[in-house]
Amino acid sequence: MAKYRRNRINDSVAEEAAQIIREVKDPRVSGSMITITGADVTADLKYAKLFYSVLAADEEERKEIAKGLKSAATFMRSQLARRLNLRITPEITFVEDKGVEHGAKIAELLKSISSEKPNAEPGEEADDE
Repeated sequence: MAKYRRNRINDSVAEEAAQIIREVKDPRVSGSMITITGADVTADLKYAKLFYSVLAADEEERKEIAKGLKSAATFMRSQLARRLNLRITPEITFVEDKGVEHGAKIAELLKSISSEKPNAEPGEEADDE
């Protein structure tokens, strides 16, 4: 399969999954801010990894959301089959995408570093007194 076709399928699966996830009735999923950040469909179209990010307060809540997504995978697969014109509808697995979380931590660290040395010129070291 041509790489550009696979990229189009990845984009289509991610886009449709983002819409379908809003239709899931499971309270673990519907009550959370879940964003589908991407999809990776295998070349034979049998399996798809859906990457998601969550705005959750703690690790326990993240685990409950992961369980809810796992239980909603069959519903989402059936909805994908209805919406996409594919010969084979991929089996869905969910993978948490922590890239957004890591990006926020890095931005926070950079902000704290820049606030520690407000008088230092670029290329000069701050004086420790």
